[in-house]
Amino acid sequence: MAEGYVTTHVLDAGRGCPAAGMRIELYRIEGEGRSLVRSVTTNSDGRTDAPVIPKGEMAVGVYELMFHAGDYLDAAGGPAESPRFLDLIPIRFGVADL
Repeated sequence: MAEGYVTTHVLDAGRGCPAAGMRIELYRIEGEGRSLVRSVTTNSDGRTDAPVIPKGEMAVGVYELMFHAGDYLDAAGGPAESPRFLDLIPIRFGVADL
């Protein structure tokens, strides 16, 4: 493990403000499956209070951030759509070297 870390900053471009209160899940991808590492929620600035992967916890591997945009849009009073244009937004990334 190394001293690297991962943070995120979520902006609501439609409303021109930080996306406060959005749930984000971090998964570690292993083979065909994935395991939940942690679940965090953005603060009033659209950031998490602590890094999604803190210093000392970064390890080589494949990860996925899952942004729960549909729930955020519902809570923010967005228009009800079915299906939603944006609902779950995955961002998969790899860490090859520490």
